[in-house]
Amino acid sequence: MKRPTREEVEREILALDTLDTKSLKARWRILYRQYPPPTFRPRLLRLGIAYRLQELAFGGLQPRTVRLLRKLALELRAERAEKRLASAVSVSPPEPSKSIRPHLSSGSQLMREWNGSTEIVDVTDEGFRWHGKDYRTLSAVAGAITGTKWSGPKFFGLVASLGPTAASRRPLRTTTKAAFAADGGPA
Repeated sequence: MKRPTREEVEREILALDTLDTKSLKARWRILYRQYPPPTFRPRLLRLGIAYRLQELAFGGLQPRTVRLLRKLALELRAERAEKRLASAVSVSPPEPSKSIRPHLSSGSQLMREWNGSTEIVDVTDEGFRWHGKDYRTLSAVAGAITGTKWSGPKFFGLVASLGPTAASRRPLRTTTKAAFAADGGPA
């Protein structure tokens, strides 16, 4: 089977806008060989399908990116387990967690589901762009999205939560394309 051309992939991605939710879920099942998460709305289904089409046509993540993501996941799990153990043993306040925020290079995108819609923020050389407007800081973008003051890195899941009250505000799903684009993998 021959690999599709860039134009064919672009046409297929553009055609996703014409599909209803049922068709998107069927397309997801074909591409991923599993059902999509039940909470995924059409916009997120389209993004996931578009990524998978590009991945199949042009290749997936670089091995070093996969290793980095696995390493970060293991460190995060270990840190959370350590905190649970420490809180069970003592009642002292938890130490602030270390930032796991990767370097965000220009061209990266941050994605966050908020109040039922998926918000996408582009990283630019000057700062961030959301809905066609430029912002100097990620916190300014988070404030514009929510209407309240937020730590931008925390809102977009780039730093770990600090306890039960922070956990209740933690994002449902955050995607960062920074790690993908940094090593030449699909963005």
